[in-house]
Amino acid sequence: MPVRRLAQPPRPTSEDVPAVPRPRDGAPGDRGNRPAPAAGGAGLRLDIQGLRAVAVSLVAISHAGVSSVAGGYVGVDVFFVISGFLITSLMLREWSREGRIALGRFYARRALRLLPASTLVVLATLAGSWLFLGPLRFADYAKDAIASAWYVVNFRLAEAGTDYFNTDVPPSPFQHFWSLAVEEQFYLIWPIVLIVALKLFRRRALLAIPLLALATASFALNLHLTETSPSWAYFGSQGRIWELAVGALLALAAHRLDDIPRPVAAVLSWAGLAAIGYSAVVFDESTRFPGHNALIPVLGAAAVLAGGAAAGRYGAGAVLALRPAVWIGGISYAWYLWHWPLIIIVPAAAGFGEHEGPLRLIAALCGIPLAWLTLHLVENPMRFHRAFKAHAARGLSLGLGLSAVAAALAVVATQFPPTLDEGAARPSPKATIAAASDPRAALVELLEQRVDKLPSNLEPSMRDTAYKRSRVYTDDCALTMADTVQTQPCLYGDKDAERSVVLFGDSHVAQWFPALDEIARKHHWRLYSFTKNACKVAQITIEYNGGPYSTCDDWRATTLEKILDMEPELVITSSSNSAKLYGDGDMAQAWGKGQAETYRKLQQGRTRVLTLLDTPWPKNNAVDCAVAHPDSLGSCARDRSEADPKPEVTKAIRAAAAAEDVAVIDPYDWVCAPSGNCPVVVGNTMVYRDYGHLADGFVEALTPVVEAELLKLFGTDLSRRPGA
Repeated sequence: MPVRRLAQPPRPTSEDVPAVPRPRDGAPGDRGNRPAPAAGGAGLRLDIQGLRAVAVSLVAISHAGVSSVAGGYVGVDVFFVISGFLITSLMLREWSREGRIALGRFYARRALRLLPASTLVVLATLAGSWLFLGPLRFADYAKDAIASAWYVVNFRLAEAGTDYFNTDVPPSPFQHFWSLAVEEQFYLIWPIVLIVALKLFRRRALLAIPLLALATASFALNLHLTETSPSWAYFGSQGRIWELAVGALLALAAHRLDDIPRPVAAVLSWAGLAAIGYSAVVFDESTRFPGHNALIPVLGAAAVLAGGAAAGRYGAGAVLALRPAVWIGGISYAWYLWHWPLIIIVPAAAGFGEHEGPLRLIAALCGIPLAWLTLHLVENPMRFHRAFKAHAARGLSLGLGLSAVAAALAVVATQFPPTLDEGAARPSPKATIAAASDPRAALVELLEQRVDKLPSNLEPSMRDTAYKRSRVYTDDCALTMADTVQTQPCLYGDKDAERSVVLFGDSHVAQWFPALDEIARKHHWRLYSFTKNACKVAQITIEYNGGPYSTCDDWRATTLEKILDMEPELVITSSSNSAKLYGDGDMAQAWGKGQAETYRKLQQGRTRVLTLLDTPWPKNNAVDCAVAHPDSLGSCARDRSEADPKPEVTKAIRAAAAAEDVAVIDPYDWVCAPSGNCPVVVGNTMVYRDYGHLADGFVEALTPVVEAELLKLFGTDLSRRPGA
């Protein structure tokens, strides 16, 4: 994200807009004939301010949900190139002028440029989160605030992105600070590398050697991470440094840019701007990014910067240097800081928990006046104050102090978290069902009792519901998307028993573990867990990260052989029926065929198979919806008729089970009332822990109901044959 921008006229500085020679108006090859200086200073590259305006506008509008520019996130990549170009140009001019690069002064300038505004936004966002985003995620947001203050939030986001269960968690209001963190991590190392290179190499061209090595290694890592760990590819600085390095490489050649023939430079600048626009319009959330796709906006930005130096009035600068674009470019840093927390917090404050609709765009645009005020009341007064500008130590001290204050206030805020409005106490489903002579009837009665307000005796707590995991997860027995080998024994229940039950499937079979583990211990069954996130039981290849989910196919084949060697009495299978088939073909037909193949392979000898159909899906992340609407939980509920995202797949699974004589349990009757209402709270217990998975507390409450169904089908010794 942008880290340098033009101070509002009439006081532009060379640090914001480099004094790269402006395009010449004379004929190609006429070096001496230059245009009159642009307003604001001789030789200033106002087209770069316009390019900043394009970048920040694309980012803000894309984040606001405007689908026609869904790829506007490439604006961040454009900023990386601009930053690498400007900051490297600044350091090279300092070296040429003074024969050295003063690191203390460099970092003081960075601190004065970035931290006053970012600290203000961090504290305002923290306050907005406390007031309007509820208690469930506040502890995480406070940690994000601390990480943002110290420019390491990108590592938190990258690590969180590897968690399969974070895919439907609302984005952090501090998420946009990741790009600032990437830049500052780059500038921790690049000035030092440049100083060493300047002392080692006398020829300017040789300075590119270490930078090319850094860029090449980073780009190769970017390609690898995009395939293997998309969150680290996107947020990690390791795979993003090459984008800043492209700008830095261009800065090394800046003294040659004015030699580009004017027609060529004009075409180059327009082609670069077109490449950025193409990326913004064609790319979307499904685009594999950054990867090789990032080359388009990155090289496009480099082309605009390179061509703009000599393009004249026929280049893209004719548009980019217009007054409105230069003005937006001047507030681009502050607008970037404000736009994202406004998009997240304003709709929540207005009561729109989904953060949808035109209010997102309105909120993003409200960042423009806030950015202007921040520039004039915070940024410039601090940045140009004589007490700091002439004294590097003071500037660094101020920067460190601001970061420390922001982090300290975030720590204090965690000690006083926001609270939720609560209703009356409600009965415990676990106790009620366990004490009932007819557990199923007791469950139905509870399901019919609508709960409109969060109970005052919610158990487990909302945070425990959302964040705590059963032993299958804490023991690393639920494999991640990348894993293919289960290294743990993953044996539960009565470990010394003779009879065995196997859980086989994805997280939608693992969600039943709390009930099945208790049942297995009670009836002396060994319980083995073989689960892998998003990996289907059916013999099909589904799509993951734009390619085949091959680790799933490998794991499934290996696990099936392992189960056959074990010869368990019962295999309980289940999978989420939400997925995309890799390649062409009818999804339901392929799924049904693949499910039947798995059944035929498993159901041999004494082994019988039970399929638990997928559970009903809530409207959205149920815990976040309940926090956003604590006194109107009915708005989070869903009707049974709308709760299956892929009814055709469910039908195909039923048909495959019937054809292969496999027992089927439909859990809809355990989650939805006979009236058709599928609530998010039953009694004093949350039904779901997120979007799509039942909460452990609710599954534990269902234990007697699940037990009765299993015993009816298979008996306590697992010898009964359903339908026999």
